[in-house]
Amino acid sequence: MMLTFFTNPMSRGRIVRWMLEEVGVPYEAVVTQWGAPLPEFLAANPLGKVPTIVHDGAVVSETAAICAYLADTFPDAGLAPRPEERASYYRWMFFTAGPVEAAMMDTHLGVAVPPEKEAMIGYGSLARAIDVLEGAVSANDYIAGPRFTAADVYVGSSIDFFTQFGMLDKREAFARYLDRLRDRPAWVRAREIDDALIAAAQK
Repeated sequence: MMLTFFTNPMSRGRIVRWMLEEVGVPYEAVVTQWGAPLPEFLAANPLGKVPTIVHDGAVVSETAAICAYLADTFPDAGLAPRPEERASYYRWMFFTAGPVEAAMMDTHLGVAVPPEKEAMIGYGSLARAIDVLEGAVSANDYIAGPRFTAADVYVGSSIDFFTQFGMLDKREAFARYLDRLRDRPAWVRAREIDDALIAAAQK
């Protein structure tokens, strides 16, 4: 088994790093620099987007897709959804990857959607998308139910990122949810690895 992980520690690659640490399989991390993508990276992903993984020759890009792929491919980690978890697992992982992220980035970039056009976009309005996300993390201890899954890696990382940079309100429901995730050994390991890479690059 060969798994190559193209990443940058100041990117969404941090999410996949956490997922890989949760899965616990060997992987080779290849750090690519902004504006100077490696030829082998561009061969795998011509868009030059990190994160990207290559697993036994198969390329997977898009962060949520990578998390879902790793959970399915390495079932011994117990991160894929059980039958009763599938609806919430897929719903909230891809709600966060799609409407929530679009709402966050549009707002960050100053894109204003007129109220009469809200029905044309996936999130309706930023306020509505955040309220829905708050309800999702409040329904259970974890996003798909009482058990931690790969969906929590993606949703939790996104909430952590958006709140850290002031793009998402620091609501109590989000803080309680993140508190349940931050003590996971894999999160701690992944954060330490990427933070060390950032510190070394800054020296």
